[in-house]
Amino acid sequence: MITKGIIFDVDGTMLDSMHVWKNVGLDYLASVNVEPKENMEDTLRSMSLYEVAHYYKEECNVPHTVPEIIDIINSMIEKFYREADSIKPGVKELLKFFYDNGIKMCVSTATDRYLIEAALEKNGIAQYFEKIFTCNEVGKGKSDPLIYDLAMEFMGTDKESTLIFEDALYAITTAKNAGYRVVAVADRQAGNPEDIKNIADYYLEDYKKFRFDIL
Repeated sequence: MITKGIIFDVDGTMLDSMHVWKNVGLDYLASVNVEPKENMEDTLRSMSLYEVAHYYKEECNVPHTVPEIIDIINSMIEKFYREADSIKPGVKELLKFFYDNGIKMCVSTATDRYLIEAALEKNGIAQYFEKIFTCNEVGKGKSDPLIYDLAMEFMGTDKESTLIFEDALYAITTAKNAGYRVVAVADRQAGNPEDIKNIADYYLEDYKKFRFDIL
């Protein structure tokens, strides 16, 4: 078994949760009577919430501070993370297999820590992860590989022995360009599957059909 450590994204990868984020930014802008800019969704796609909040403040001239924007948006989706049974089929069983076989696991996420901690606890998988790394805390979104590098360093692995599970095309591209092996997890919000398949090492449509030779 080559793999000694695995880095998991959360939204769209382990949890069926990307739909919660789809309109929350637009709902926030509507609440402060601000019209979204043209093609804004494409602009914001690879940003962390902290970066999005700066964009709203600087480009859309919203009436709140950056911390206030973050708090408001998080409050709009908090109920889902605390209450929803959103785990994708087969995730829990696969995590247990990795854990039982001594593979270290960390989380890398663009969502704020308290929401992720609540969701992992609610869905019964928090115990499998040694540490959570968030884009806001590391200071970079997933267009930069820093969050993966820090998780790898924490686990004491190297790129050859580290596997990354992601769903979003931009994050998969970042990880591959940085030299990691990447499992792309199918998600209806993730983008064109063919584009993703062309970049990732493996494309996983169903956790219950995970190929163990990947390890």
